[in-house]
Formats: sequence, C-alpha cells, structure tokens
Amino acid sequence: MPDPEFILLGDAIWLDFVNTGQGRHPSDADRLPDQPSYHRWAKAEKLTSDADRVPFPDVLRIRARLTQLAEALAAGRQPQASAVEQINDLLGGVEGSYRMTRNSGRWHVQFTPARPIEALEAIADSAARTMADPGRHVRRCSAPDCSLFYIDDTPDQTRAWCCSEPCGRLARVERRRTAR
Repeated sequence: MPDPEFILLGDAIWLDFVNTGQGRHPSDADRLPDQPSYHRWAKAEKLTSDADRVPFPDVLRIRARLTQLAEALAAGRQPQASAVEQINDLLGGVEGSYRMTRNSGRWHVQFTPARPIEALEAIADSAARTMADPGRHVRRCSAPDCSLFYIDDTPDQTRAWCCSEPCGRLARVERRRTAR
C-alpha cells in the first residue's frame, strides 16, 4: 500500500494539521512544504481551503504555535499564551450567531457561522474544543519512532499509541511478547 500524502487520524483537525510537520518518524519530511500542499491537505480534511488567501508563511507560523500547544498539553503543562492568542485571533474572524437547539431532550447553545468557515478557522475551532473538553487529552504516540499526536478520549485515558496501522501492529506484538 503506498504511503498517503497526509496522515489523517481523525481525532482532531488541529492535530492532523500539527502532524503534517511531525510525520510518523521525527526524520520524515514536512508534508506541507508549500502552498499547494496546504490546499491539498485542506481538501483531504474536507475543509474550505483558504490557501489562496492566507500567506503560506502565516500557515507555517500558526502550525508552529499549535505544535507548541500540542507539546504542552501532551506533557501536562499549561499552554503558552501565544498559542491561545492565536486560536482566539482566528476564531474572532468567524462571523455568525448563536442558536438554541434541542438534541435528545436537552437544550444546547450552538454557534452557527454566517459563511462556511475556512481551514485555519476550523483548525482553531478544533483546538479550542479540545482544550475546553476535560475528557479529551492530547498524547504523543508511544510507539518506537512515532512522533504523531492524537486525542485520548478513552474513559480511563490509557490509550498509548496513535492507532495508525504500523503503531498498532507494533503495540500488539509487544503486548504478546511481554505476556509470555
């Protein structure tokens, strides 16, 4: 099976974005080397691409701040103020309104954007929702040579690897080896 252009774990859009710079192995090449690759990534995530509007150095700067955020959260540290400020700046550009909705007999407040949100706004929204949910924990894969981030939202917070096939296979082999 050929290596896909992007590793999309599906846990959180913002971590998929961060993981474009991490790769499975620390020595992997950056998966967003240029503006067209950022556009392809947004499309792979089914987001409205803003690649034609946002200067590519800004995209890389935002990714670097979010990488710092992921590293801090994975280590159990408070995030840097600059990362939170970056998220707030991106979310501040989304126009829309709040609406009350009823789901399964419960009322919820829901923000409805006035236009489709663009990729960086969706990334910021994803990061904000992760930080606001105490049941979602950012982790770094513990498989040998893997540097990907993922969300551990298991009840006992014991997920140790990113769930991608190579890491999962290695973890299963290790479990069998140590069980003997």
